[in-house]
Amino acid sequence: MMDDHARVRRLREAPRTDLPMAHRVQRFVEALQRHICKVLEDVDGAAQFRRDVWKYREGGGGLTCVLENGAVFEKAGVNTSAIWGQLADQAARAIGVSPAPFFATGLSLVIHPRSPYVPSVHANFRYFALGEDLFQPQDQWFGGGADLTPYYPFLEDVQHFHRVWKAVCDRHPGVADYARFKAACDAYFYLPHRGETRGVGGIFYDYLRDDPEGAFFFTREAGRSFLRAYLPIVERRKGLPYGARERHFQALRRGRYVEFNLLYDRGTRFGLESNGRTESILMSLPPEACWQYDWRPAPGSPEEAASWYFQPRDWLMLTEADVPQPWLI
Repeated sequence: MMDDHARVRRLREAPRTDLPMAHRVQRFVEALQRHICKVLEDVDGAAQFRRDVWKYREGGGGLTCVLENGAVFEKAGVNTSAIWGQLADQAARAIGVSPAPFFATGLSLVIHPRSPYVPSVHANFRYFALGEDLFQPQDQWFGGGADLTPYYPFLEDVQHFHRVWKAVCDRHPGVADYARFKAACDAYFYLPHRGETRGVGGIFYDYLRDDPEGAFFFTREAGRSFLRAYLPIVERRKGLPYGARERHFQALRRGRYVEFNLLYDRGTRFGLESNGRTESILMSLPPEACWQYDWRPAPGSPEEAASWYFQPRDWLMLTEADVPQPWLI
C-alpha cells in the first residue's frame, strides 16, 4: 500500500501525458466489469451474462451485461459506459453545471438475488469531465458508492458490509470520510413519502474534485472491494429455506426499490434526460415487485422486525442486544 500511495504522490506532481484521466478510468471500469461478471457467474453456477454492446448517439457507448433466472441471482446487471458529446441544457441543470462538451464513464451494477434472505445490492463508480481537452478539463470529478438492500436483515451482514467500506475509506484520509459518506448514503437512499430508507445504506460520494489522483486511487480500491463486501453475505444466506410468505415480502420491498429508482434516483433521471439507452438505464429494476394497499406487518412477525432496520442507524456501534430479537428459521 505504501508503494501505491507513493505512486499517487508522484502522479500529483507529474501527471501522465500519455493517457488522460478519462481514459484511465474507462480502462479501469471495463476491467472491473469483466472481473465481477466472471465471479458472479461462478457463484451462480447456472446462468451466464448476456452481453449487449450499444452506441451513444453523439460518441462512445457501452456494454450492458445482464444475467437472468439464475440459481442464486434472479437478475443481475453490470454495466459500463464511456460517452461524450455536448451536454444538453436539461442534463446540465440536473448536475448543476453549464452546458459544455463532456466525457462520462463509469460502472453501475445492481443485483437482485432469488432468495429473500440474500440482500439486493447496488454499486456505482463514475467519472465526469467537462471541456474539449481531456488532459486539462475545465472541470472533473469522481462519484460512486455502494448500498445494501436486505429484505430480512441480519446485523452480522449489515456490519460486515459497513466494515468493508469503513476500512476502504480509512485507508484514504483526506479524500474519503466514512462517516460523511455513510451519512450521504443514508440521506440519498431515503424515500420521504414512506419515511424510511431503501435499505441499510453503505457509502455514497460525489463531486470529488480537489485531488483527482487521490480520488481515482480511492475509487479503484472501492470498486475492487465490492465483491469482498457482498459475497460473504450471499454465501451465508443463499441456502436458508424460504416459502411463499418470504417471497411476498420480498416483492413488497422490491416495490420500494422501484419507487426510489423512478422517483428520486439522480442517475436514472440524468440517463433519461441525456438520451441515454433506456434498457441499460432501467436495468436496475427488479424482475418482480408488487404493491398491496395499506400493507402492514403483523405485530411480532419477522417482517415487523425487518422494518426496524429501514432507518438510518450507526450500525457499527450496535450489538445483537440493540436490535429486535432474531426470528427462528
